[in-house]
Amino acid sequence: MYRSTNPMTGRTEAEFPLLTPEEIAEAAQRSASAYEHWQRTPRTERAAAVLRIAEIFETRRDEFAKLITLEMGKPISQARGEISLVASICRYYGENAEQLLADEVLDPASGDGAVVRTSAIGPVLGVMPWNFPFYQVARFAIPNLLLGNTILLKHASNCPQSAHAFERVVHEAGVPADAYINLLASSRDIDALIASPYVQGVSLTGSEKAGASVAAQAGRHLKKVVLELGGSDPLLVLDSGNLEHSVKAAVLGRFANAGQACISVKRLIVLDEAYEDFSASFAQAVSNIKVGDPTDPSTFMGPLYSASAKNEILEVVDDALALGAELLVGGSAERTSDAFLEPMVLVGVTEQMRAFHEEIFGPVAVLLRARDADHAVELANDSVYGLGATVFSSNAAQANDVADRLEAGMVVINGMA
Repeated sequence: MYRSTNPMTGRTEAEFPLLTPEEIAEAAQRSASAYEHWQRTPRTERAAAVLRIAEIFETRRDEFAKLITLEMGKPISQARGEISLVASICRYYGENAEQLLADEVLDPASGDGAVVRTSAIGPVLGVMPWNFPFYQVARFAIPNLLLGNTILLKHASNCPQSAHAFERVVHEAGVPADAYINLLASSRDIDALIASPYVQGVSLTGSEKAGASVAAQAGRHLKKVVLELGGSDPLLVLDSGNLEHSVKAAVLGRFANAGQACISVKRLIVLDEAYEDFSASFAQAVSNIKVGDPTDPSTFMGPLYSASAKNEILEVVDDALALGAELLVGGSAERTSDAFLEPMVLVGVTEQMRAFHEEIFGPVAVLLRARDADHAVELANDSVYGLGATVFSSNAAQANDVADRLEAGMVVINGMA
């Protein structure tokens, strides 16, 4: 079953049965049939449909935000922000369709001419996570729909109402029913879908374990694959210049969505000269975070998406404390049956501790002290992850030099992504 369970109350709000393997296989075939028509639909019509999707999300933002809060506990103000982001994604692709999909004219060394063309490939499978139940779908599905691909969407099992809502919006905007199919499938069905002759590619956002499995199956069947997996993003503070801004960014980057984001800040690396000022201000700011009812607009942090997720985080914290780390903030995190966890800041974390190497997918910040900029870079790069990083410095030359040395796919200087 797909179950919509409110993490605030622990109550199951709705249940939906899984599709059978036969129904899933038939859906893949229908998606392939729809592709033959959708990819021939004029680009202007596809772009218009994408813009209508944006309009629906803009008009009904509060309705969809409430679903996010209900299913995974995101505070309502942040849930509204997620829906606004979805609408802006749709507007960007809809308004820039001609530019994004235009041929790139080359100047070949031989021959009369050549172009690089962005073309649709057929049905593509998206395996989506629960932490941004609308945004993650939009960033995968919208550009593919604009391009002319058709979508098979396997969402996380704890946000079925959000998954159905997104599908309804797409169809309401004029995208044919079989061009976007929401699949209530189990993880066990993914291999068969990737192997299907109708599916031409797969995109997954999730854990390293899930990514390894999907990549192996995609490779076995020579299917295109895109993976976005875990992260342990560092935020480097190189001096005390603009301390208020760096502290605010660190709090937002670590504790928004209760820290449940791949690209959230997870390690704070502060140089000696700024450490005392930063740690004191950061600790005070974290202590002031309002934790509570996610339907209250003044709440900054609601529950985690489940009680089991909380206990997994506490295991990492307990390991660090047992090996000598300390809690600068927090300390009363009891193993209760609810999904609430107070914000915590760990200090004194060393390489022997799980918290040094593992991604903590929740409201726990690891605060590390660096001797100098070289040491800060060394600490930042001492990770198997590399999604993003942030650098704060009042010295532009130093900030750019450090950013160039960070092993990350994206680096932001004096701001947040």
